[in-house]
Amino acid sequence: MTRLTPTFDRLRAEGRRAFIPFIMGGDPDLEASEGLLHALPGAGADVIEVGFPFTDPMADGPVIAEAGQRALAGGQTLKKTMEMVRRFRQAGHETPVILMGYANPVLQYGPDFASDAVEAGADGLIVVDLPPEESSGLDMMAHKAGLSMIRLATPTTREDRIDAVLERASGFLYYVAVAGVTGDRSAADDELGEAIARLRERTSLPIAAGFGIKDAVSARAAAQHADAVVVGSALVKTLAVRGHEATLDLAREIAAAVHGEGSVS
Repeated sequence: MTRLTPTFDRLRAEGRRAFIPFIMGGDPDLEASEGLLHALPGAGADVIEVGFPFTDPMADGPVIAEAGQRALAGGQTLKKTMEMVRRFRQAGHETPVILMGYANPVLQYGPDFASDAVEAGADGLIVVDLPPEESSGLDMMAHKAGLSMIRLATPTTREDRIDAVLERASGFLYYVAVAGVTGDRSAADDELGEAIARLRERTSLPIAAGFGIKDAVSARAAAQHADAVVVGSALVKTLAVRGHEATLDLAREIAAAVHGEGSVS
């Protein structure tokens, strides 16, 4: 069992939703991204997604795509991203960590990827461009190693494919709240609620909502429906424009909104 299950169980018992920030490993450089990773639990993160960069990030909007390019220019790799996670664990942090990226770096890493990721301290994996029908080999390795495979469902996922997605999902289900690339537009509250309600009829996995959630207001709205709220582009953009402390301030604000604390405007 990964750290994800007890984390979601605890939050459910407390009547709270999970805040899941995304950062790009190596952006703007390894030291800065690692410092942010270590600081996010104190800013209210319940789970953290750490991206590993790729040269052709087809699902990423410009903000995260540019972050990936900066990371690649600085020499960031999947292995270096995993070593970031290892040092995070060595520092005593127990917050679950999800590695997120594209299939090519994972396949290039080779058959030891899943076991090495778990040994480094990762709890789950999101591979944006690997559909369930093509992932049986990686699924087997992940299952054997104890690495959760988080699957994506979108507003355009056909009903006849949902079962295939859910059959191969573990940890939680990531619902892409808007069709398109990351940071593209805002999620519509009514549509999000209806979509998540339909998914709850078919799975007992926690459901996280992401894409199009940009601030505390939209995060709190999403938390009315989802078990977790993922915020990426807004944090990555703030880091690029305003730096480390401003990013942590935004993370605290969004975390409070997701956790139902204070007021938002």
